[in-house]
Amino acid sequence: MTQFPTRLKLVALGVAAFALSSAASAAEPRAAARTATFQNLIDCKGKTEAAERLACYDAAVSSLDVAEKQGDIVVVDREQARAARRQAFGFTLPSMAMFDRGEKPEDLDRVTTAVVRAYQGGDRRWTVELEGGAVWAQNDSEILARPPKAGSKAEIRKAAMGYFMNLDGQRAVRARRVR
Repeated sequence: MTQFPTRLKLVALGVAAFALSSAASAAEPRAAARTATFQNLIDCKGKTEAAERLACYDAAVSSLDVAEKQGDIVVVDREQARAARRQAFGFTLPSMAMFDRGEKPEDLDRVTTAVVRAYQGGDRRWTVELEGGAVWAQNDSEILARPPKAGSKAEIRKAAMGYFMNLDGQRAVRARRVR
């Protein structure tokens, strides 16, 4: 049997302790992300006596209902979360990660929708308002063969550095989301 020097044993213990603390802290953000109102509801399932558990659930659900009605808590289903990610396409929003629980978020690399309004600025670059309220502005000086109009098909897709916007199947122009 091999004997390890004391110093090596201490290093091994330190690595093991670090690994355990890292695993514990990795589990903490999910619990820490819960609001106290929701956590109170979850804690009710730990009650062993039926009457106590029921009273706990009744109180917690009542408090959750009040918080939701006052806007302190917002309940979003998976489809609403997907719609929010789609609507935010083109913006860099780190807070969108709250919609990624329970599933791997779809990799949204393009959006196709209809133009509501399009206009050129003094610099002859196009600004396009899309269904859903997104507004995209042309970044380059490419000239479009046909001006976009209400009802035109717009496809916005991620590029290596920024975004491309195709309007009615024409040559893509570089664009950025402005609103």
